[in-house]
Amino acid sequence: MKNMTIPELYNLLCSEDFKNTENDIFYNFYIFQYPPEDEYKMRCRIEEFKAQLLRPVNYVDVLTIDLFKEFCIFLDNQSFGKKHPSYLKYMLKKDETDHEAVTRTLTNKANSPQFYEYLHNRIMEHISIEDDKLRPYVFLYGIGSMYPYMRTSSLLASYEQYNKSNKYKIIVFYPGEKEGNTFRLFNRIDDEHTYRAILLIND
Repeated sequence: MKNMTIPELYNLLCSEDFKNTENDIFYNFYIFQYPPEDEYKMRCRIEEFKAQLLRPVNYVDVLTIDLFKEFCIFLDNQSFGKKHPSYLKYMLKKDETDHEAVTRTLTNKANSPQFYEYLHNRIMEHISIEDDKLRPYVFLYGIGSMYPYMRTSSLLASYEQYNKSNKYKIIVFYPGEKEGNTFRLFNRIDDEHTYRAILLIND
């Protein structure tokens, strides 16, 4: 078995059977692995996929979520006391003097129910738009940028309570490899097992 190639992934996304979200009663998380050194090349590919899928032949509107960017927006929209209207800016300033404390705080924030609910609301807002487009896919990337605050295994496990498996499919773009039941971020950092996720392979 080999990891799916980019052209193979695109063909899968275009297939009528895969577009049908009703097929995923339990598991709607899919992981596409790629070499870590291709991270920024892959981000360009993601935008290309989004534009190509929106063409009339498919008419699929994809929601792309950069986890790190969304995390920054989430923090920026929170305040810390009366003197700090932006929790993000407060953390950036505090990081200059107490990096370890900031890392602990950001890890807690990234794995909080509030952040997962924020992501859930972003997804539901997108798929609830009423028009003639299909919205079966959410592309999730920026996993590497979220390290060490969030692990992929934690993301998949913690998001389950919000997940609507028959409403959309989440394609996680993962810069790393799989060894046995363990994913390795950047091919170096063990990311534990993948929780209810299907690895996209060419079998």
